Amino acid sequence: MPDNRIHIYLMPGMAANPSIFDGLKLPEEHFALHTLEWFVPLKGMSFEAYAVEMCKKITHKNPVLLGVSFGGLLVQEMAKHMGTSKIIAVSCVKQHSELPKKMLFAKYTKAHKLLPTGLVNNVELLAKYAFGETVTKRLELYEKYLSIRDKRYIDWAIDNIVGWEQTAPPTNLVHIHGVKDNVFPIANIKDCIPVKNGTHTMIIHRAKWFNENLPAIILEEGSSI
Repeated sequence: MPDNRIHIYLMPGMAANPSIFDGLKLPEEHFALHTLEWFVPLKGMSFEAYAVEMCKKITHKNPVLLGVSFGGLLVQEMAKHMGTSKIIAVSCVKQHSELPKKMLFAKYTKAHKLLPTGLVNNVELLAKYAFGETVTKRLELYEKYLSIRDKRYIDWAIDNIVGWEQTAPPTNLVHIHGVKDNVFPIANIKDCIPVKNGTHTMIIHRAKWFNENLPAIILEEGSSI
């Protein structure tokens, strides 16, 4: 029996694991969800080489790639090395110019090299980096989501965010962004589907919005931005 479902690969954000997608429930007769996980990069590994390696984990032709935050940057890089039917970038940027000024500043001053990433086992600090939130009220929840605590990975991730060079988004990209995102402020973002009251963690806290809207976004021809 042929499998006519649309296969969607889900890439979590920096330091996060696939449990951030637990709230996503799409009709199983039409869509199949597959999760991807971060691995610790080899020493000196480029973002492009990492993307190529991650592409090897894709087992379906022309899937939909959905990435959140830093994962959204990664799926855009992956799409340069494989066929995709659509790329969905959530809570991230799609070109260098959309990065906030403090990140652009960090690229040239290397200020991000001074961040205390050795403290990655401090979940509050890690959540501040990864989610842009102070999480004292929901600490146990964030301990569940943020499981990548390797210093080399964190340093590499921050370096690749502030140094991202893409100047034009892929043609088949749809960008979904929260109006209240405080990591990548929407004021810097051009051409996106805005989510009212959406924060940087809306994939977790606004899962209902995604369940209601993703099927149409995926199926709509020419819905790319």
